[in-house]
Amino acid sequence: MHYSFVTLFPNLIRGYFSESILKRAIEEKRIAIDFYNPRDFTTDKHNRVDAPMIGGGAGMLMTPQPLMDTLYQVKKDSPDAHIVFLSPVAKRFTQNDAKRLAHKEHIVFVSGRYEGIDERVIESHADELFSIGDFILTGGELASMVLCDAVSRNVEGVLGNSDSLSVESFEEALLEAPSFTKPTNYDGNEVVSEFLKGNHSKITDLKRGLALCKTKFFRPDLYKKGIADEK
Repeated sequence: MHYSFVTLFPNLIRGYFSESILKRAIEEKRIAIDFYNPRDFTTDKHNRVDAPMIGGGAGMLMTPQPLMDTLYQVKKDSPDAHIVFLSPVAKRFTQNDAKRLAHKEHIVFVSGRYEGIDERVIESHADELFSIGDFILTGGELASMVLCDAVSRNVEGVLGNSDSLSVESFEEALLEAPSFTKPTNYDGNEVVSEFLKGNHSKITDLKRGLALCKTKFFRPDLYKKGIADEK
C-alpha cells in the first residue's frame, strides 16, 4: 500500500511513522509514504497558498492553483491514485471504509488548512470525502493520520496477529467486550471469575453479554442496530 499526503506541514505527519507498528510496516515494505506540499507548486511570488473568501467570511481559504497543480502532479506520477479529502462536512468514516480502502494500491490524503479548501478543487479531484467526527480541527493532518492508521491495520501483514481484527469493535454492530490481563486481583478489583475457568463456550457467551451491555450504555444507536439485525 502506498500513501501520499498532500499537506502544508509534512513534518506533522512524518513523526507518526517513526515508531511502533507503522514504522515496522514501512521497514517490511508493507506500506510506503511520501508527501506533496502545495507550497512547492504555488505561482504566487510571495509563496502564498491562501486568500480571503469571495463573498466575505472569517478567515482565509486555500486557493485553487497550488492544490490543483499539486494534484495534477500526483495523477501524473500515479494515474490510478485514489484521492481522499478530509472535511468536517463529509460522510463519517467507518471501519467498513477502512477495510474497503485497504484493497487500494495508492491512496492520497488531502489535508486542508485555514478555513478549508476552495470547493472547485474538491469537485475536480476528489474520489471520496470523509469526516472523522462532528468537530473542527485546525487542519486535516490529524484526520489523515487517523484514516491512514485505520486502513493500514487492514493491510495484509501489517498486524502481527491478523486474528485480532475479527474481535475488535465495529466488526459487528457491537463494541468490543471488556478485556483483562494478570494479575487476576489488582487493588481489590478482580477479573470476572468465569474468565478464569477455561470454558471457552461460556466465556464467549459472557463476552457477548458484556459487549451488549457496553454498547447499550455507550452507543445506543449501535445497540439498536445490532438487535434489529438479529431479528
